[in-house]
Amino acid sequence: MVAQIRPCGTTMRAFIVHAHHEPASFNGAMTRAATAALFGAGHEVVVSDLYAMGFNPVSGRHNFTTIKDARYLRQQQEEIYAAENDGFAPDIRAEMEKLFWCDVLIFQFPLWWFGLPAILKGWVDRVFAMRRIYGGGVYYDRGVFRGKRAMCSVTIGGRATMYSEYGLNGSISTILFPIHHGILYFTGFSVLEPFLVHAPARLSQEERAAHLVRYEQRVLELETAPGICFPKLDEYDDDGVLKREVHSGT
Repeated sequence: MVAQIRPCGTTMRAFIVHAHHEPASFNGAMTRAATAALFGAGHEVVVSDLYAMGFNPVSGRHNFTTIKDARYLRQQQEEIYAAENDGFAPDIRAEMEKLFWCDVLIFQFPLWWFGLPAILKGWVDRVFAMRRIYGGGVYYDRGVFRGKRAMCSVTIGGRATMYSEYGLNGSISTILFPIHHGILYFTGFSVLEPFLVHAPARLSQEERAAHLVRYEQRVLELETAPGICFPKLDEYDDDGVLKREVHSGT
């Protein structure tokens, strides 16, 4: 199944996957601000608040209602079998339906150990199932979610300078590459530039409020926000290496 492309200019359907355990956190304020702004502009919004839902991020046989091999659990094999036999557990199936429903996906999370919080990574591990979401040559610009857009909205503990090209922690674009390229673009999304808020705990109330206003403006511009350009599959050779004329610019 390939995601349907929504005609330009119609109501936008946004799916926010929220991953912070404290409702009063700045992440919580960001999700509330985005939801209110989108609703106020006449768009549709669905939020999966993973902690509030008690979402189980651990994969196992409970991912499935079907069994391909009862002796040995091979997750991808069971995912393929479940995709062919409508065998995903209700909690996973519900999240998959939200992905196919939405036009825009937003990951809202604090950067933890240079990556996704465990509950969000586990959500990806369970929900982005083989043959339902990817596989069989269906990935990257040929992915099941082509025509949809995705953005990471991230709070970061350190200053922006620490996450610059020559910063102590390395470039934020490099840190987010496994999410942008390896999760979102891999499944076909057009990936937007991330929305970043650095060191929110050290900001004044006025500064925090200004970031929320900036975020409200961003979510209302999701259809035209700048994207990240990744090479297309046709630009790689049979060994998965960029063709010489592509990386040399000739």
